[in-house]
Amino acid sequence: MDGRPVLVCTQYEDATADLVIAELNRRRVPVLRFDPGRDFPAPATLAARIAPGGWGGRLTVGERTVDLSAVRALYHRRPNPCPTDSGEQGARFAARENRRGLGGVLGALPGCLYLSHPQAIARAEYKPAQLAAAARGGLMVPATLITNDPAEAKAFCDEQPVIYKPLHAGAYDVEGEPAGIWAAPVEAGEIDDAVSHSAHLFQARVLKVADVRAVVVGERVFSARITAPPGVVDWRAEYQSLAYEPIDCPEEVRGVLVRFLADFGLNFGAFDFAVTGDGVWWFLECNPNGQWAWLEGVAGLPITAAITDLLETGERSELS
Repeated sequence: MDGRPVLVCTQYEDATADLVIAELNRRRVPVLRFDPGRDFPAPATLAARIAPGGWGGRLTVGERTVDLSAVRALYHRRPNPCPTDSGEQGARFAARENRRGLGGVLGALPGCLYLSHPQAIARAEYKPAQLAAAARGGLMVPATLITNDPAEAKAFCDEQPVIYKPLHAGAYDVEGEPAGIWAAPVEAGEIDDAVSHSAHLFQARVLKVADVRAVVVGERVFSARITAPPGVVDWRAEYQSLAYEPIDCPEEVRGVLVRFLADFGLNFGAFDFAVTGDGVWWFLECNPNGQWAWLEGVAGLPITAAITDLLETGERSELS
């Protein structure tokens, strides 16, 4: 593959990555789409060698080969997970070696911009770390309790209106069907000993008039106001009933978001805020690899172009 390529690590059925790849193709930037969890160790072949400047060699997927030392950027979108450590001993050993060998090389490419580095994404997915970083940066953060003590949870619920939200938005099935676990109100009378079975996140409910999703690419911030029907706590549960409009991010908030990404070593983040009637943005969470394609269409935000700019040039640019 001629020129300095961009690696796009994602599933093959990823419509969001399709938008970026199409734009890279339009700009004649070489691209190799690759799903480590599906393509390695076959049909992909890795032959990497260490050199004074870092890792070189080649990655071949089918009939396409890239020079690892020439990769300009790696877009870590949503690849399938590598095989789990299951099965007989030899298979478990191979799975661990694949993750650390392939993943280690792809995570240490010389002169490569990561959007974002997989290890940085993993670190930033911890909500306690996010909330601490937001509070240090000066953002308004709702009172929050993380506990497995039912008595502490009841006392917290007695102090103010409270919502419960999961600490990780992983897959969950209800009667064999995939389901989301949305943020939901909870009262002291609903707390029982089941709380003791795991850590729970309880948070003071913000009396919001709207939500905001702020998508940050490098140092460029794209924000949309999201209006849900009255009484809706978690707008993600009501996609068909939402209204959107692009809005400007307050300068003081914008600066914190850029520093937030820098502190975690990220080049991308999808931030969620609750906005109160006095215009205050309350930080809720950051998804370091969140969805954005639907927002580009409904709010007219040029996020595809911003991501492509970063992957093409490897340079951050501020929003004018």
